[in-house]
Amino acid sequence: MIAGLIADGLTEVTNIHHIDRGYEHIENKFMNLGAKIKRVED
Repeated sequence: MIAGLIADGLTEVTNIHHIDRGYEHIENKFMNLGAKIKRVED
């Protein structure tokens, strides 16, 4: 996720269940830091 935040263009992260297990509401934490991030459900 961090590499995607600094990369140019759009980054898609899949299979995030591992991230969800360790970090609650991670997208909100990144948005508070100024990231443009959105969770999309399949």
